[in-house]
Amino acid sequence: MKPYYEEPGITIYKGDCREILPLLPKVDLVLTDPPYGINADKEASKNQGKWGWKYHGETSWDSARPQASTFKLLLDSSENAIIWGGNYFADLLPPSMGWLAWDKGQKEFSCADFEMAWTSFWAASRRCFFPRSKAIQDGKEHPTQKPLELIRWAILWADERDKKNEIIIDPFMGSGTTLRAAKDLGRKAIGIDVEEKYCEIAVKRLRQEVFPL
Repeated sequence: MKPYYEEPGITIYKGDCREILPLLPKVDLVLTDPPYGINADKEASKNQGKWGWKYHGETSWDSARPQASTFKLLLDSSENAIIWGGNYFADLLPPSMGWLAWDKGQKEFSCADFEMAWTSFWAASRRCFFPRSKAIQDGKEHPTQKPLELIRWAILWADERDKKNEIIIDPFMGSGTTLRAAKDLGRKAIGIDVEEKYCEIAVKRLRQEVFPL
């Protein structure tokens, strides 16, 4: 199995995660944001690049949510998992105490006030406050892209619950936010995505230098 991209500690595979995950060893943490099945790609295309979004043409990657067998593959990949959009998959995942929420610092806006992540951790639920206006500054390369700071926070939260998560995998990589966050924190990471255009975007983000303040 040939990687699409490699650098020290980071590997990207282009393809279907259902085919690739069984070929990989277990990791410390699954951190991902699967398709919700709400046609977010088509909704983003209507904006034609407005409000911080970048338009990459209409696709069908968000036409359906993953099947139960796919979530089994995710949970088999690691003892620890954080899955954004967990409220869309609650019937396919085990009961959990440790939910996470991204508070967007907005109320009754056209988008949700907050977004939720299911986790495998038996721990108190926690909230990350990060205004949507700041999230746009990351550059909206993907219709459901999460802020880089939010994903860093989620990794560190997982560290506090169990152990330092040295190897992280994102089977629905999108624009590569999880990989970029892992790299910034000095972790190893694996990303998988079926769309080549998002693999290209992820590689570009990984190659960007981050200078200390």
